[in-house]
Amino acid sequence: MPILQSIKSGQKDYNNYLSDYSSVVSITFGQMRKIYAENTKYDYNLSQNFPNPFNPTTQISYSVNSAGNVALKVYDMLGTEVASLVNERKEPGNYSVTFNASSLPSGIYVYKLTANEFISTKKLMLVK
Repeated sequence: MPILQSIKSGQKDYNNYLSDYSSVVSITFGQMRKIYAENTKYDYNLSQNFPNPFNPTTQISYSVNSAGNVALKVYDMLGTEVASLVNERKEPGNYSVTFNASSLPSGIYVYKLTANEFISTKKLMLVK
């Protein structure tokens, strides 16, 4: 007659104690987030606004690689500045700003990000 051996299923913890399986899972990410934040590298980037076309507000996202003065301005097709959304010193990171164009007529506009030596432009369309 074969000998049956009872095997307890479970998981071992840090102290090598065996426990039963559970549907509850607990994970702590605090230390990992701190390490990740210290090692994050940003690139200069200007994203396409969303939504586009828009009426009357849209989100414009950008990222800055190093600390410095940042300017985000909106121009009409004749090159006239119609809005200054950002004009201040920024630390490295990702940013987002809401552009409210309720006082402007429908049309195509250009927004320009200037940060240190980085310059980028994109088009946006306001449809009322």
